[in-house]
Amino acid sequence: MSAKPRIVVGVDGSPASEQALRWAVEYAKAVGGAVNAVTAWEYPAFFGWGGTSAPAEVYNPEDVAGRTLADSVAKAVGAEPGVPISENVVPGNAAGALLQAAKGAALLVVGSRGLGGFSGVLLGSVSRHLTEHAPCPVVVVREGQGLTADTAE
Repeated sequence: MSAKPRIVVGVDGSPASEQALRWAVEYAKAVGGAVNAVTAWEYPAFFGWGGTSAPAEVYNPEDVAGRTLADSVAKAVGAEPGVPISENVVPGNAAGALLQAAKGAALLVVGSRGLGGFSGVLLGSVSRHLTEHAPCPVVVVREGQGLTADTAE
């Protein structure tokens, strides 16, 4: 018996990434797959530079990313998504983390507009980088174009 297809999805807490997560879960249901939700984190550019900043025990980027991921999964697909979902919080930039996670995956799914994007641009820098360098097929879910009951059939 072969392993379940692994569908990697990038989640950053944005509505577009939550929509991509819902799409990935529906796809995983259709193909008998499992979802690997991935969030990347980095220290902000100002972190650790003199001046006023929150102490690490108050603002730990890894903890914030983990809470964001857990909240996004709960909000997007609920407690019973119908497929196995693993959650991974990894250090590094989003594109690099998702490329690493996509090794051996059947599919990589991302939203078209994550955090910090310019409105009106078709693909963000992360989406574009992934479509050019991913080791597997990539689906970019356009914001506002996710699965509905009508399109999922």
